[in-house]
Amino acid sequence: MKKFGRCPSAALLGVLVFAPFLGLSSHPALAEVPGDVVRIGVLDDMSGPFADQGGAGAVVAARLAAEDFGPESGGLKVEILAADHQNKPDIGTAIARRWVDEQGVDAVVALPNSGVALAVAAVMAERHRTALASSALTSDLTGKSCQPTTVQWVSDTWAQGASTAHAMVARNLKTWYFLTVDYALGHTLERDATTTLVALGGKVLGSATAPLGTSDFSSPLLQAANSGAQVLALANTGADAINAIKQAAEFGLGAKGTQLAALFLQISDIHALGLKTAAGLQLVEAFYWDSNETTRAWSQRFAARMQGRMPTEDQAGVYSATLAYLRAVRAARSIEGEAVVRQMESAPIADPLFGTVTIRPDGRAVHAMYLFQVKTPAESHGEWDLYKLVATIPGESAFRPLAAGGCRLVAGR
Repeated sequence: MKKFGRCPSAALLGVLVFAPFLGLSSHPALAEVPGDVVRIGVLDDMSGPFADQGGAGAVVAARLAAEDFGPESGGLKVEILAADHQNKPDIGTAIARRWVDEQGVDAVVALPNSGVALAVAAVMAERHRTALASSALTSDLTGKSCQPTTVQWVSDTWAQGASTAHAMVARNLKTWYFLTVDYALGHTLERDATTTLVALGGKVLGSATAPLGTSDFSSPLLQAANSGAQVLALANTGADAINAIKQAAEFGLGAKGTQLAALFLQISDIHALGLKTAAGLQLVEAFYWDSNETTRAWSQRFAARMQGRMPTEDQAGVYSATLAYLRAVRAARSIEGEAVVRQMESAPIADPLFGTVTIRPDGRAVHAMYLFQVKTPAESHGEWDLYKLVATIPGESAFRPLAAGGCRLVAGR
């Protein structure tokens, strides 16, 4: 059944309650789950530069996970709440505190915008509830800022930066210039990509920063062109990356011999750019809707609720992280964040969208990553037929080594 409600803040978008498909009266109550209700808040960018990557689609993905959990719930009910953090850490933390303290929310999922994610993960740890950072990219979430109640699904800046650096250096493109969004995501993308680039014998010739939401990139693009760098590395994403790529094409950077390296694009960004502009771009993602029969079937369900739009990796990550969390709550018989995360770590997860997933002691969800190349218009057979697979990167190679992140939780493990 559906039940919609409002909290005192207009930021809350709604509540949807999912009762299990089996009769509630036939199942014993779970002692550590008050009222046999699990409440999960989708905290996302609903109206800003990351709304197409997550937004309303993230809420749909969480609801699909709750529905799919129904037949195996053992009597648990699931409530999905949603709110817009507006890419502001203070707003994100205020929502998280209110959700936990006043509305009994047990986990927060999504969390695009690294600054918001870091702040909310700290709030959830204080309250012994779970942060499922499925849309946050900063590798600090599993490094210096790791928490015993945080799991980071999908990808991170180390995986994106290292994989892209390897791909570029393999083509002998060793001199880079960075265009970096000026907050935690951009800085950690640049840092992590630079570490691998330098280790491979490359060199950074310069960088320029731009605030989130910048629309005019003419100045940094001119600086990049004048630097003589072989690669313009875009340490941004969403609408910012789309605008930068379009303007780079207008400046003729490609014709002048500068290769664009997008450190974090998703399928929604490529769709917005169009194949004429994006063709040939290489990018690293953890999920593509057309990878196999299972991903296609789930994506068609998603698209039926999203006016035909196929899911991004962030939206797929919300589904998978939410489903894994619910199963862990059922198995642990607890909503305590530390207990649920320990349960998630206890055995490999057979995930329908990401394959085999293991959760490390630092909270990193490890799974395969993929290097894709954007198709040309002639190669594409439909609106969302956008990628061809270049390489599969095993999880043990895709993510930063466990001992290298500086997470205090790793000591002695």
